Amino acid sequence: MLDYPTIDPVAISLGPLQVHWYGLTYLVGLAFAWWLAIRRSQELHAPIAREQVDDLIFYAAVGIVVGGRLGYVLFYGWDRLVEDPLWLFRVWEGGMAFHGGFLGVVAAVVWLAKSRQIPLGKLADFVAPLAPLGLAFGRLGNFIGQELWGRAADVPWAMVFPRDPLGLARHPSQLYQFALEGCLLFLVLFFYSRKPRPTWSVTGLFLLGYGVLRFIAEFFREPDVHLGFQAFGWMTRGQLLCIPMVIIGVALLWWSIRAPSHRRSA
Repeated sequence: MLDYPTIDPVAISLGPLQVHWYGLTYLVGLAFAWWLAIRRSQELHAPIAREQVDDLIFYAAVGIVVGGRLGYVLFYGWDRLVEDPLWLFRVWEGGMAFHGGFLGVVAAVVWLAKSRQIPLGKLADFVAPLAPLGLAFGRLGNFIGQELWGRAADVPWAMVFPRDPLGLARHPSQLYQFALEGCLLFLVLFFYSRKPRPTWSVTGLFLLGYGVLRFIAEFFREPDVHLGFQAFGWMTRGQLLCIPMVIIGVALLWWSIRAPSHRRSA
């Protein structure tokens, strides 16, 4: 069993103001996405210009925050919302969901494509490889904040999280997700998108890749206490939400590869 590294989840304290590592990791992830977007915008066939990158990252960030909060409340906390509607706005109490943040980014990309007259498929393919960077740093934030830990385990790298009231040795599932949904998915998308690909295929690969990798990681992650297992006695809410992503991802890949050559990215 490994010792959990003693890390204060609060990075900076200025009187009553506390800045948590979780928030800083999101900012670092956005910064890396912004940097990579700038580099990719300078490529010959990039769908957006350098001066549009800042708008893209800004609207994506708004989509992540608003969508992530709404997604958590709707997907994971509906009963609490019914009892206390103002809980929706108490973001300092925690509660963000990837699937909600993903939908928020989708809305931002659709709006930007329409308002700037950019082909939606090409813009989506441009954005897809940027997302895993934010996911990776976000999972590190979960690890530092001792949240979303794994199921009880007896593997040599299991950890006891100090905030766990049961004091069990658990899978560090946040690090599994960091490696799978973050690093591995980023490498796959980055190298796949370096060559011209059929429009929508990079987006389809992201949906398929994330859905499959998150589905696998959920087997090592402790289900939310108030939800437990959802289907068949073993599926979690996160796994259920990944199924539509996998289906849509496969459909986009199949459609894009079979599309006529004039639909392919230049």
